[in-house]
Amino acid sequence: MDRKRLLILFGGCSSEHEVSLQSAHAVLSHLDSSRFEAIPVGITRAGEWLFLGQRWETMMDVEWDGIPCTPALSRGSRALLLLDGASRQLPLDAAFPILHGKNGEDGTVQGACELAGLPLIGCGTLASALCMDKSRAHCLAAAAGIRVPKSVSFTRSCTGAEIRSAAQTLGYPLFVKPLRSGSSFGITRAEQPEQLPKALETAFAHDTEIVLEEAIPGFEVGCAIMGNETLTVGAVDEIELSAGFFSYDEKYTLKSAKVHCPARIPSSAAEAVKQAAVKIYRALGCRVMARVDLFLTPSGEIVFNEVNTIPGFTAHSRYPSMMREIGIPFEELVTRLIELGVQP
Repeated sequence: MDRKRLLILFGGCSSEHEVSLQSAHAVLSHLDSSRFEAIPVGITRAGEWLFLGQRWETMMDVEWDGIPCTPALSRGSRALLLLDGASRQLPLDAAFPILHGKNGEDGTVQGACELAGLPLIGCGTLASALCMDKSRAHCLAAAAGIRVPKSVSFTRSCTGAEIRSAAQTLGYPLFVKPLRSGSSFGITRAEQPEQLPKALETAFAHDTEIVLEEAIPGFEVGCAIMGNETLTVGAVDEIELSAGFFSYDEKYTLKSAKVHCPARIPSSAAEAVKQAAVKIYRALGCRVMARVDLFLTPSGEIVFNEVNTIPGFTAHSRYPSMMREIGIPFEELVTRLIELGVQP
């Protein structure tokens, strides 16, 4: 049986570059080499694409010494062009972007792969772009009948008075977020009006648009989903916080936060979370995989938070843990995701 040749993309010019390397290393380490051949390409922080070959094993430890490359955009080619002066081409069967955040999870790379005719292991261009945009994702979730937090979006051209007025209407505490960012980069929980200017400065450093969002009482729960037409839904997990919110630092160090999988909630509540997550997955046009994050309020109401179309795949990441809880080990999970991606 011929092995499928997979373009594995990692790194990227994103604030989540380092997290992407950890996820990609885990996926590459668990790839079934009898069925798949990895074509590893690292994207530098400056946006240069480098073919690394077997040097991917040291991607986190040394400066990359790879061959500049680019996907062939002619749909019939399905190849990686090595820009080494020899006009070499490496044939490809599919692309597996393991890129987190902007310039990787937001539809940009997905669009290039779709233009090149490469099947994607993950969501397509439109779903990726929608899920990265907090405001538009919330609009579609609300249209599907899911409660979303009250929020208002702003660009840099809006006045301080407009933003302060909206914040006063929403009430404190509230969250100030970049419209398009991942891993909680640029997010601040503002407890009082005096904290708003600094929070705005932080959010605008990550995007040209920001959103003010009401703070939802309760705690965060997540749901891993895999599939296209037929869906596999993982266990629901729960984030326990001692204070603050699930920031970037907490997500990847768990200094004070704890992730409980399965969530410590009644089975009826877990089932309701799963049903809401599936509705959101469908409404946003997701395919292959996504992690849907929601809030569960003290009264038992489910409120949408966000969708991660390329969830973390590190050793302690939530998506693999939720799937492992229902009996799908990591290597099998990687294989099944690839199979879903190459489906017509």
